[in-house]
Amino acid sequence: MHFSKKQVEPIPEEETSIWTCTNESCSCWMRNDFSFGEFPTCPICHSTMTSETKNLPVLTNGTKRGFQ
Repeated sequence: MHFSKKQVEPIPEEETSIWTCTNESCSCWMRNDFSFGEFPTCPICHSTMTSETKNLPVLTNGTKRGFQ
């Protein structure tokens, strides 16, 4: 008897706007769609965050609280 692994479908990715912590010792980042402020602070170390882009799996935020 032979068992084969299922083919894993590739997860679609897109260029996504994110906020990245400016503190070099902190690796925190968050999607722009999931932030709670126009200029958020890092939830881990409370430093300022800068806007960047990153290739991430596609997610949708149903609450639409994020700032565009």
